[in-house]
Amino acid sequence: MMRGGRRKAKNEGVAAASEPVRSWGWRWVGGFPAVGIRPTIDGRRRGVRESLEGQVMAMARRAAELISREFCYPDGTPVRCVIADTCIGGATEAALCAEKFRRENVGVSLTVTPCWCYGSETMDMDPLTPKAIWGFNGTERPGAVYLAAVLAAHNQKGLPAFGIYGRDVQNRDDETIPADVREKILRFCRAGLAVAIMRGKSYLSLGGTSMGIAGSIVDHPFFERYLGMRVEAVDMTEIVRRIEETIYDPDEFARAIQWTREKCREGEDVNPPEQRRDRVRKDWEWETVVKMTMIARDLMVGNPRLAELGFGEEALGHNALAGGFQGQRHWTDHFPNGDFMEAILNSSFDWNGIRAPFVFATENDSLNGVAMLFGYLLTNTAQIFADVRTYWSPDAVRRATGRRLTGQAAEGIIHLINSGAATLDGTGQQSRNGRPAMKPFWEITEAEVEQCLRATTWPPAVYEYFRGGGFSSCYLSKGGMPLTMSRVSLVQGLGPVLQIAEGWSVEIPKAVHDALNRRTNQTWPTTWFVPRLTGRGPFADVYSVMNNWSANHGAISFGHIGADLIALASALRIPVAMHNVEESQIFRPSAWGLFGAMDPQGADYRACVNFGPLYG
Repeated sequence: MMRGGRRKAKNEGVAAASEPVRSWGWRWVGGFPAVGIRPTIDGRRRGVRESLEGQVMAMARRAAELISREFCYPDGTPVRCVIADTCIGGATEAALCAEKFRRENVGVSLTVTPCWCYGSETMDMDPLTPKAIWGFNGTERPGAVYLAAVLAAHNQKGLPAFGIYGRDVQNRDDETIPADVREKILRFCRAGLAVAIMRGKSYLSLGGTSMGIAGSIVDHPFFERYLGMRVEAVDMTEIVRRIEETIYDPDEFARAIQWTREKCREGEDVNPPEQRRDRVRKDWEWETVVKMTMIARDLMVGNPRLAELGFGEEALGHNALAGGFQGQRHWTDHFPNGDFMEAILNSSFDWNGIRAPFVFATENDSLNGVAMLFGYLLTNTAQIFADVRTYWSPDAVRRATGRRLTGQAAEGIIHLINSGAATLDGTGQQSRNGRPAMKPFWEITEAEVEQCLRATTWPPAVYEYFRGGGFSSCYLSKGGMPLTMSRVSLVQGLGPVLQIAEGWSVEIPKAVHDALNRRTNQTWPTTWFVPRLTGRGPFADVYSVMNNWSANHGAISFGHIGADLIALASALRIPVAMHNVEESQIFRPSAWGLFGAMDPQGADYRACVNFGPLYG
């Protein structure tokens, strides 16, 4: 979570200035959870404990400094760490620590020690808090022995914990955190904070099932039992009510429609001439889609301005961390589609300026929305929602275009294209170290916002799909971005599973793109994707990745975050069906190895079934 470093000073206050902020916190109720650091110690007095107090507390402070330095919350502020008031030598001090953690809204627990401690007497017993233990690898005091002992206690009691053990022995006075230890601490904290942030929030289901798509059959027990979230179901007629009764901020609307007219270039109308709408109708559609965007945001997170206008209930919102819009077909056969709304909400900017993106799923595919949510919480960056539309083999491309694919695309490409909506961050017009990127909002410049807007056109919707009109976001992603595609699916009798494919966006010759794109819909946003191949199983070749994908949609994150997704999935007890992550990068609770260390994927399934959903 929370990659991208600390929020830069020039952006301090951006969130407060550019979007509604309520008295109880940023977008959601409850504030952000802290990481709790538990320094455990050998409880024997008269020499042993006294000789260790300084070393143990210093270790806790180093861990806290690392975490706060490396991670930011979704609003760009550094992650807060809370250290126990005293070292923990037994059950009473463990209870005092737990009491402090409850007061301080601790959602993630990291135990650290360089020495022997009393395992089951000092361990964290909270069943819902993600846990890790860092046992210092030194010889003077057996911190690694405690690590093994307390992990055994966690496993025996059914409280899975991640074990962090450095590869190399360190001297007692060595205050550095080795690179392998650092990586595991950060990976665990990214996953643990994502778990903690989701707890108690909502998924806003705006509408119901879209065109029979299984992911839009929103499964309340999945959200409740695996994620600790509730589902808030709101009929799409609520949008009509709020438009007709002016339950939105009219001052903001005036600003929003002016910004849209200036910044959002209307694209080519590819509808047959006899079907094209006149200017009056199109202007009404623009006004409607802007109002839809404001209303969907207000439904998700509330807006105090509505209370000032006399709409106190509507001002509260639904405390939604993610949401989705059914759209097709009950809405789109009559009203403008949700493409503009979905694209702008998922972007890191709008008429209010640069701000954190929302997570908002096309066609109310809540399971793809969850995969987007995972990616967002791990990276703080906008997520691309896309159809995993077509595998183009080299032969098929040559037959269709007369051209050969080369470079990274030589073995075939996957066409990622959503039916009209994708985050504008996905254009690749932001940059880091001179390369195309998708960045946390506090790193994005105004110039990059303008580049994203210039790279996007908004063609009128194709009316054979969207009878009510609307405008699709149309762009072609830059090549060279490291990307991770993921998907959550539900299987009867098994539960949720996660799929992961790391790869890259690629550029192909314009003539090839144009020919292939026209065969689908040239008004929609496209990313050409090539997964990293391993030569075996679902990653034997590009075709196999497409052939093994479990649904029609995928969530695409910037960066290679597969290892973080695997850690997060294990914390939530969701097995991973396929991935192309190096085995050395996989980090799961220590108990997973006891379900079959020689068969890691099978062990993952067995452990997840054994421990069951995190929330029962």
